[in-house]
Amino acid sequence: MTMPGTTPSIPYRLTRMGVVMTPQPGDPNEAEGVLNPASGRGPDGELYLLPRLVAEGNVSRVGLARVVVEDGVPVAVEREGVVLEPDRGWERGVGNAGVEDPRTTWIDALGLHVMTYVAYGPLGPRTAIAVSEDLREWRRLGPVLFRYQDELDMDLNLFHNKDTVFFPEPVTAPDGTEALAVLHRPMWDLSETKPGQGVRLPAGIDDPRQSIWISYVPLAAVRDDLANLVLWEQHRFVAGPEYAFEEVKIGGGPPPLRVPEGWLVLHHGVTGVLDSAFAQQQRVNYAAGALLLDAADPSRVIARTPEPLLAPETEDERSGIVPNVVFPTAIEEIDGRLFVFYGMADSKIGVALLERTDAG
Repeated sequence: MTMPGTTPSIPYRLTRMGVVMTPQPGDPNEAEGVLNPASGRGPDGELYLLPRLVAEGNVSRVGLARVVVEDGVPVAVEREGVVLEPDRGWERGVGNAGVEDPRTTWIDALGLHVMTYVAYGPLGPRTAIAVSEDLREWRRLGPVLFRYQDELDMDLNLFHNKDTVFFPEPVTAPDGTEALAVLHRPMWDLSETKPGQGVRLPAGIDDPRQSIWISYVPLAAVRDDLANLVLWEQHRFVAGPEYAFEEVKIGGGPPPLRVPEGWLVLHHGVTGVLDSAFAQQQRVNYAAGALLLDAADPSRVIARTPEPLLAPETEDERSGIVPNVVFPTAIEEIDGRLFVFYGMADSKIGVALLERTDAG
C-alpha cells in the first residue's frame, strides 16, 4: 500500500516481441516507411492495424492490415489497402500533404471507432476526427475546434496540435457532466505558422516545452449530434517533461488503458535537438514511458515512470527515416495478454508485451 505523501510506482513493463510490419518493396505508398499504427477489432472479430504509410515526399496515408497471430503473439500482417488519404483540400498544402499518426479508440457509448489523425495541411499539422463502424469506411467529421476559455487568455485553435487520443469510456468532466475525454499536445511556437510570432503560452503556463493536455466533449451533445465530437472544451494541463528521457517534450500514445490503479497512459519522451515542426527529425531520441492518471479525475497524474519502459536499442529502432525512435500508438489484448504496437525509427512497426510486474 502507498503511504500518504508518497508517489506510487507503475507496476508495468514492456518486453520486445519483434517486428510485425516493414515497408513492402516496390509499393510507392510505403517508400518512406510504415509506422505509428492505430488498431481495432473489426466486426469479424479480427485484429487490425491502421498503419501510417509514407510515400515519397513525406505524404502519408492510413492503411488497413490484418494482424497475423501465432502462438498468441502478433508476428506479421496481411495488407488490405488504404482507408484514408489526403484527398481533402485542408489536408494538403503547397509541397506537403498527409493524414498522419492515426489513433483509434472504440467508444462503446457511441458504438463507433473514433479516429484522431493529423491533417498535414496548408498551415501545418492540425488534429481531425473520423469515425467508423467497421475500420474500413471512415466518415470525416473535420478539424477539431477548441472552445474559447477566457482564463487561459489564449485561443488554442492558433496552435499546431498532435498526439491526440480519446479515452475509451466516458468520464466526469470538471463541470460535473458526463463527457468523453481526449488527450492532446499543443505546440506553442507560432513562428511555425507566422514567422516572428514566437512562443505564446496560455495564462498559468510558464514552461514552453510541449506537454500533454486534456479536453472534454459533453456526451449528451455528441449523442444529440455526432458532429459535436470535434468541439472540445474545459482544457487542462496534465503533464509536462519531468525526467531526463523527456527533456525536450512529451506526448501521448495509445488510448488510455483502464487498470486497477486508474488510467494507464503510455507516452513518449523526447531528448536531443528539435528541428522545424515540418522537418523529419534527425537529432532526437524518442522513448516510451508511462503515466498513471486518476480514475475519477484523469487530468490528475498520480504516478509516472522516471525511466523509460522501452528505449531505442535495436537496429530497427535506431536506424530509419527518423533514427532512434520508439513511438507507442496502440494497445490490444490477444488471448488474455496485452500487446503494444509502436513505430520504430519512423520506418517499421514493432510489438511489445505489456505485463504487470507485481502479478503473483
